[in-house]
Amino acid sequence: MELRRIRGLFAASLCCLAANAIAAPLPQCAAVDPRTLPDTASCQRQFAAIEPAALYERADAHIKAGQFGLAAEVLDCAAARIADDRDVRAHYEWIRRRGVLSYRQEDLDAAHTHFDCALKVAETLGDRPAIAKQLRNKGSVLRRLGEYEEALSALKASLRMMREDGDAATGAVLNNIADVYRDLEEPASAEQYYRDAIEVFRRQGDVVETNHILDSLSLLALERGDTKTATGQLKTTLQAYRRADNWEYQLRVYTLLIRAAIMDGDVELARRYSADGRAIAETHRLPIHDEFKLESARADRISGRVDLAAVKLRAALDDGPQNDANRATLARELALTLEQSGRYAEALAIERDAQSHELRDARNRNDRDLARLRVRFETAERDRTIAELRQRTLMLWLIVASTLAVLLGVSIVFLRRQQRARIVEAANRARYEEMLLRYRREADALSSDRDLLQALLDSRDEALCLLDADGRVLAVNRAARPLLGSERGPAAGNPLSESLSADDATALAAALERMEDASTQTLTFAAGDGRSALRVTLSLWEQGDGLVVMSIEAMKTESVAVAEIDAPSAISEFFSPQQAVPAPTNLASGDDADARAAFRRLLVELMLALIEAWERTTGTNRIEMAERSRIWSINIDDGRLRARAMERYLNLSKLPQNPRWRDVLRSAYYVMGQCPLNAQEREALQRRVDAVIAYTRRNALV
Repeated sequence: MELRRIRGLFAASLCCLAANAIAAPLPQCAAVDPRTLPDTASCQRQFAAIEPAALYERADAHIKAGQFGLAAEVLDCAAARIADDRDVRAHYEWIRRRGVLSYRQEDLDAAHTHFDCALKVAETLGDRPAIAKQLRNKGSVLRRLGEYEEALSALKASLRMMREDGDAATGAVLNNIADVYRDLEEPASAEQYYRDAIEVFRRQGDVVETNHILDSLSLLALERGDTKTATGQLKTTLQAYRRADNWEYQLRVYTLLIRAAIMDGDVELARRYSADGRAIAETHRLPIHDEFKLESARADRISGRVDLAAVKLRAALDDGPQNDANRATLARELALTLEQSGRYAEALAIERDAQSHELRDARNRNDRDLARLRVRFETAERDRTIAELRQRTLMLWLIVASTLAVLLGVSIVFLRRQQRARIVEAANRARYEEMLLRYRREADALSSDRDLLQALLDSRDEALCLLDADGRVLAVNRAARPLLGSERGPAAGNPLSESLSADDATALAAALERMEDASTQTLTFAAGDGRSALRVTLSLWEQGDGLVVMSIEAMKTESVAVAEIDAPSAISEFFSPQQAVPAPTNLASGDDADARAAFRRLLVELMLALIEAWERTTGTNRIEMAERSRIWSINIDDGRLRARAMERYLNLSKLPQNPRWRDVLRSAYYVMGQCPLNAQEREALQRRVDAVIAYTRRNALV
C-alpha cells in the first residue's frame, strides 16, 4: 500500500512537470500592449453589442474598401477585448489582420513583423492551414521587400503543405511564386507557375483571379518584346473586366495597352488608350496611379505633343507620387520631355531632381533594409534568449524529474528492503518461536515425569530416594520419609543435605562426586530419629542421565560411614535399562566401543561449542552460564567459584565414565534459547545436538 501511494504521488508529480514543460505559452509578439489600447468606454459605445467574430468581419470589410483608419479602430477595440485573454486563437485572428492592414497600407516592415508573429502563433496552435496561409503572406511581403530567396522558401513551404493537406486553393501561392521568379528575371519559371495558377483558378471558376494572372502573363510578354501576345491577352482581360464592371482593373489594363502600343510604334493608338483610361477614371472617380500618368505622358511626348506631356508630368509631380521611386521616374520623363523641346537648363535641373529622389529612394531602401535586419537580429537574439531560457527551464524540470525518479527508486528499494527485512524478521521470529517451543519440549522431554516416578516409588516396599547429580531430591517414597526424619520427608527439589547432619552431608557430597566414575557406593548415615543408623546404598540410574538411586535401610547398631563399591542390588534391578528401553540389537559388539568413544567426543565438542557461543554472545563466563541455567552446580575452591562438574565435560580425558548427557543437551537448548545466535551458528549447534541424540538412540541410551 505504501509503495502504491508513493508511485501515485510520483505519477502525479511527473504529470504536473510534463504539463509545465510541454504547455505552449502565447508568443510574446502576439501579446497586446495595454499602452496602445484605445479608450475602453469608446469601444463599449461603438461595439458593445458586436461579437468578436463580427468585429473581425467588419475590420476585413474596411480593409477591402480601403478604409484603413476605420479598420485600425475596429482592430484596436478587438485588442482591448483580448488583452487579458489567454485564448491563443483570438490573438492569432487579431495579429493576422494587423499584418493585412499594414500590407495594404504599404508598411511592409510592420506587415512582415505581424505575419511572422501570426506564423508563430499558428505553429503554437498546430493549425496546418493557418501555417500555410501565413507562410504565403510572409512570402508575399518578403518579395515586396526584395528578400527573394526567403520569399521563395516560404512560398514553396506553403505550397508543399497545402498539397500534402489536399487544399485546392493553391492558385494564390502559385501566382506569388511566379511573381518572385518574374522579379528575379526568370521568365520561363515565372510563366510556368502563372499557367499552373490559371489552371487552378479556372477549375475553381474564379474569373477575376484568372484575368489577373493573364495581366501578369501580358506583362511578361511585354518584357520579352512579344507585344502581339501581350495585346491579345490584355484585350481579353479588358472585356472580362468590362463585363464585371471592374473599372479599377480596367485602368491597369489600359496602362499596359499604352505601353504595348508605344513599343509597336503606334502612338495614336497609345493616345486613344490613354483617353479611354482617363474617361473611365473621371466617370467613376478613380484615382489615377503613377504608372498610367507616366505612360500617357510618354505617348504624348513621342507623338510630338511635348508641351502637353510636360503639363501632365508636372501635374503628376504636383499631385505627389506614391513613393520616391515613382517621383524619380516621372521627373526623368519630364527631363526628357524638356530636353526634346530644347529647354536644356530646365531639363538638367529636373534630371538633378530625379537623381536626388533616386538617391533618397535608395537611402530609404537601405535604411529600411538596415532597420529590417536590425529587427530581425533583435528578434533572433530574443528568440535565442527565449529558447535558452526554455531549454534551461526544461533542463531544470528534467533535473527535478530525474531527482524525483531517483528518490522514488531509492525509496522503493529502501522500502522493499525494509519489507524484505520485516518478512525475514517475521519468518526468523516465527522460526525462533518454533525453535524455543521445540527446545522447551525437548527440555521437558529430558525431565523425568515426577508424578509417574513418585507413584512408581510409592508402590515399592523398599525405602527409595531419587537424587540428581548435585544431591537434590527428585522423589522420595513413603517408606523412606520416616527414615529421613519426617512424615513428608525432604521436599522435592531441595538438597538432601538439608535433612542430614554436617558430617553426613559432607560424606554424601563426596560420594556423589565419585558416582560419575563408579556404579555403587554404600554409606552409613545417622537416622532421622537419632536412635539408629541408616545404611545408604547409592547406585547410578542405568539410563545414563546422571541420576542416582538411593536405597535406605535401618541398622540396629551404629557404624562408621564407609564408602565401598558393591555388586548391584535389587535397586539396580528395579531401575535397570531393560525395564525402560530395550537393548539395541542393530549394533555388533565390536562396534559398541567405537560408537561410545565417538559419543564421548561429541559431548565434549558440543560442550566446548556451547561455552564459546555463550561467552562470545553474552560477554560473561561459564560460571554465569552455570548459575543462570541451574543445570550445573557451582563450588567454592580456595575462595573462588568453580563449576567442577561442568569443567569435566570440557576435556575428553576428564569426561566421566557415565556422562550426564541429558544435562549437556539441556545446556545446549538453554544456550540456543537465550543467546542471540545467527542462523549459521544455530544450525551448527543443532547439528551437534542432533548427532548426540542420534548416538544416544543408536546405543539405546534414551
